[in-house]
Amino acid sequence: MTHKTQIVALILRAGLGLWFTYSGGLKLLVIGMDRFTGDVSNYQIVGPPFDAIAAFTVPWIELVAGICLMLGLLQRGALLAIGGLVAVFSVAVGSAWLRQLDISCGCHGGDGPIRYWWKAAEFAFYFASLGFLWRTTSEDPSP
Repeated sequence: MTHKTQIVALILRAGLGLWFTYSGGLKLLVIGMDRFTGDVSNYQIVGPPFDAIAAFTVPWIELVAGICLMLGLLQRGALLAIGGLVAVFSVAVGSAWLRQLDISCGCHGGDGPIRYWWKAAEFAFYFASLGFLWRTTSEDPSP
C-alpha cells in the first residue's frame, strides 16, 4: 500500500469513525430513545416492539463501531457493522422514497424532511469509502 493510500485510509477511517460515534452518541445522549423510536416508526417498515428494538440497538452499534474504526481496533468488524447499518438504512430510505413519505431521516434529530437525492449521494459516499477501507485494511493483525 502506498503512503498516499495509507493517508487517505487513515483520514477516511478517522472521519467515518468520528461521524458514526457522534451519530450514535447524539441519539443516546441528546435526541433520546423515545424520539428516535418515533423516527424509526415513521418509516412504517416495522411496528412495535421492533421499532423500539431497532432504536435501542442502532446507536450502540454506531458508537462501538465508530470508536473501533477510529482506534483501528477490529477494523473489519467495524466496517461490516457500519456497512450493515448503511445497507439497512439505505433500504429503509429507499422504501420511504418509493412510498413518497415526507419524514425526517431521524439521524440527528430535527433534520427536517429527507432530501432523498442527497441521501442517495451520502449512501454512495459511505459505500465507496467502506469498500476502499475494506480493500486497504489488512487481515493480518500484526503491524
